[in-house]
Amino acid sequence: MKNKFLASITISIASLSTIQNSYAHLEPKSDKFEKCYGIVKAGKNDCASKANKHSCATLAKVDRDPNEWIKIPNGLCNKIVGGSTKPKG
Repeated sequence: MKNKFLASITISIASLSTIQNSYAHLEPKSDKFEKCYGIVKAGKNDCASKANKHSCATLAKVDRDPNEWIKIPNGLCNKIVGGSTKPKG
């Protein structure tokens, strides 16, 4: 009984490891993303805004605030109307 239990745990761990590795390519790589200002919907910003004096994600108060940002794939920000890689303030 003990051997069957250990075998099932080993198989479960191996399965989880395989699943995790198969999705590893979907995780964002920091060098492939850039901060894009001015395209965020209210409450959907990624992090702090010095100009708006807050330090947390989801605190953007209005859509398309030029000082709020989200990370998007490199090279896309300047293709989006209102997008900028630098804050306005």
